[in-house]
Amino acid sequence: MNSVLPVLATVVAYLIGSLSFAVIVSSVMGLNDPRSYGSGNPGATNVLRSGSKTAAALTLLLDAVKGLVPVLLVKYWGPEYGLHEGTLALVAIAAFLGHLFPIFFKFKGGKGVATALGVLLGLSGWLGLLVLLTWLAVAVVTRYSSLSALLAAVLAPVYYVLFGASLWDYEKPVLLAVIAMSALLLWRHAENISRLLKGQESKIGSKKDKAAVAPAVKKSRPKR
Repeated sequence: MNSVLPVLATVVAYLIGSLSFAVIVSSVMGLNDPRSYGSGNPGATNVLRSGSKTAAALTLLLDAVKGLVPVLLVKYWGPEYGLHEGTLALVAIAAFLGHLFPIFFKFKGGKGVATALGVLLGLSGWLGLLVLLTWLAVAVVTRYSSLSALLAAVLAPVYYVLFGASLWDYEKPVLLAVIAMSALLLWRHAENISRLLKGQESKIGSKKDKAAVAPAVKKSRPKR
């Protein structure tokens, strides 16, 4: 039975990660599918282009929570069932992959920034906080959401080694999971990297960014 639990925990984490809250929240609030406007990315940044800050905030929060909860469950209650750092690493990456490739939404997911943050917060509060502060600092200075995510992703493994656990006493499986998430985040931001290099990336709150709001009006209801 114990050999089945790591697989079960990993599958459940993936299924939780597959809940695309950008689509779910937008549907519940009567907004257009975020995959149909702006960048087409089902994430909080694109949902913000709908003009609903509430929907964007809920998406950001819930996407982070779905990464946080599976990790915390294994971290604090897993050991008594024989689930240790290996399973913790698998659950972390599974929740993240669920967001990127959600089984409930034809495997077309978001870029994973919020979910990755939730996972990192679950692995280590200090790690998550440092990554969040890095994102905020870069966003305030540059106003590029994508650049903020890229730098935070690159620094996440470094932060884990230095602050995620005792110095030089980190868990290798968890470190590999953090590195894998960072690599996947860079891959998912390939188009953003290209636009940044060309000087074509839109800034947070820019007119170019707001231009994507127009198609994101509330769903029209049929006349009676």
